Amino acid sequence: MSVIVASAALLLAANACNRGVEAVGPGSEGAMSKREVARMLSCLPIGSEQLSEVYEAVSASSCNGYDEEYMMSDLLTVPGAGVGSDKAAASKAASAYGNPIKNLIEEYLSARLPARSKAGADDVQRYLDALMESGMQIYWPYSELWDGETIPLITFDPGDGSESNYAYVVSGSDGGYAVTDSVFVDEAVARKRPVWVINQNDDSQYTPLSSLLRSKTIWDEDEDDDTPRCNLYIKNFTMLRNYDSWFAGASEFHIWCGGVDGFYATTEEQLRNYSPSVTDFVVVVKRYEKGIQKHFNAVLVTDFSEQLDKLAFLVVEDDGGTRTNWKCSATVKVKSKSYGFDIDIPFNTHDDIVWRGQLGATYFSKGKTIEGRFGDVKLTFALE
Repeated sequence: MSVIVASAALLLAANACNRGVEAVGPGSEGAMSKREVARMLSCLPIGSEQLSEVYEAVSASSCNGYDEEYMMSDLLTVPGAGVGSDKAAASKAASAYGNPIKNLIEEYLSARLPARSKAGADDVQRYLDALMESGMQIYWPYSELWDGETIPLITFDPGDGSESNYAYVVSGSDGGYAVTDSVFVDEAVARKRPVWVINQNDDSQYTPLSSLLRSKTIWDEDEDDDTPRCNLYIKNFTMLRNYDSWFAGASEFHIWCGGVDGFYATTEEQLRNYSPSVTDFVVVVKRYEKGIQKHFNAVLVTDFSEQLDKLAFLVVEDDGGTRTNWKCSATVKVKSKSYGFDIDIPFNTHDDIVWRGQLGATYFSKGKTIEGRFGDVKLTFALE
């Protein structure tokens, strides 16, 4: 059965490269599907320059704390730019590409649409606009293993949780490139040979913790030596399993902590001077980082007080959906009495809840690191 399906996919790809683009533009579900975009890329004369373009973009995204990804919106406007890159600097660097992939796409579309007519030119532009707004990207898993020469297989995220799919094999000879085969790929294949996956971007709207840490401007540093205080940190993060199909890429973990910074009330009246604060950040963990401890200093609570009783703590793996809230509370103690502060922490309905609950302040010890397992992640805390 798999041989028949693969042969059908190969025939489909070969025919697609020879026929016109159908139903171009927004609202045309077929032309703007991930399968269609993967098929179009497989028809382009991808060479060493274009391979370098994608590799440099996904490497930049990775260095910026995101997944190994190259968004179509960047591909069409700032060739070679990664997610999180400075677009002004990337725009200058883009001039180094004499024939970026966006040129190949425009040539491909123009050859298959009556571009010399106004209607045809409008169709090409509508397609490019739709591609720009689609949120699609080239995801290159295990790109760090690339040998610098091999042309990747091209596939797409089937979107149904499957762990395998067919991919187009592109080969070049005598200056021409063509789809020469269709094979099934899974994550094991992607580790052995390069694979481009057309999937949906899920993390570009977030600033990963690693990028925030490099800015060196987000944490409340203790500059008063006369009144030393402790901050509560997460020091390490370890993902114990991948949460999504490998086609979807990395796992994006949102961490929220609700508490009260610098709480030193001695009377019930003074409680009115305090309100809860919610710390939140995102940790992007690539698939090959499963089981690998990621090190950082992320402040959860500044000026940690012994009067803090319980902290609200939530870890989710982002999967989108409708925005909702977890209505919870943090508590403090005044003269041995506990008082709660109501907190709303947002998350999405499709998110995987990794861990949700309260952390008792007595769980932490000054000057010591505390490691615990929270669902399928391990966290190391420190009160310093």
